[in-house]
Amino acid sequence: MPAVPDIRIHRDSHAEAEAAAVFVLDVAREAVRANGRFLMALSGGTTPEILYRALASPSFADRFDWSQATFFFSDERCVPPSDPRSNYAVAEKTLFTPLNIRPSQVYRMAGESSDAQAAASEYEQQLRLTTKTPPPARPSLDLILLGLGEDGHTASLFPGASMLLDHQRLIAATQSPKDPPNRLTMTLAAINKASVILFLVAGSSKAGVVRAILDPKTESERQLPASLVKPEGGRLIWFLDRAAAGELPIPSQ
Repeated sequence: MPAVPDIRIHRDSHAEAEAAAVFVLDVAREAVRANGRFLMALSGGTTPEILYRALASPSFADRFDWSQATFFFSDERCVPPSDPRSNYAVAEKTLFTPLNIRPSQVYRMAGESSDAQAAASEYEQQLRLTTKTPPPARPSLDLILLGLGEDGHTASLFPGASMLLDHQRLIAATQSPKDPPNRLTMTLAAINKASVILFLVAGSSKAGVVRAILDPKTESERQLPASLVKPEGGRLIWFLDRAAAGELPIPSQ
């Protein structure tokens, strides 16, 4: 039975990010208690960046032993790691460097590769090796962080993409309608195996698509990529600010 979304609404994007930081640390500590390590996949976008800055701030940085964390990425743009559009570049600047995360704790997608298909295959191999999960089993990360596009995409899974029906690959090369067009992404097969999936969404421009995902009226809304994020045995959490939650049929908090 797919997880019922746990929807949490916050005053604004900064309150949302602080609450998300508390949540991430709770999941991290529980993962360490259970398994001796914390495995997290990061996302790109403005709201995750605010979360990264919160986690690296004096209020949160010392609340967890970050040497016990290992970081992956839910998707990446096919640009060099120094490019400001790179999800890795943002995380490196706002999270890894401030928290003194060692390079050995970070597994980035090789967005600069001239062969995106090969880069996707290599990242899948790295994910399997690091989590000790040979095929056909799929690794279960402790936490996957996701954002949401106005078209209903999440990670780099876009509406109508053939990979939405792929239940075998964990990582795929894909195309984006926005620049840069070439992307690498976790597939639903990888995402839906996570113990916890956390959507972070902020801003009134996302209100319509948030409603479409969380209160769908049509079959096309039910088939949007973010609608297909349904953890098989884990938890599905949505952190929203009031603006993003503005069209939901629930009272704002």
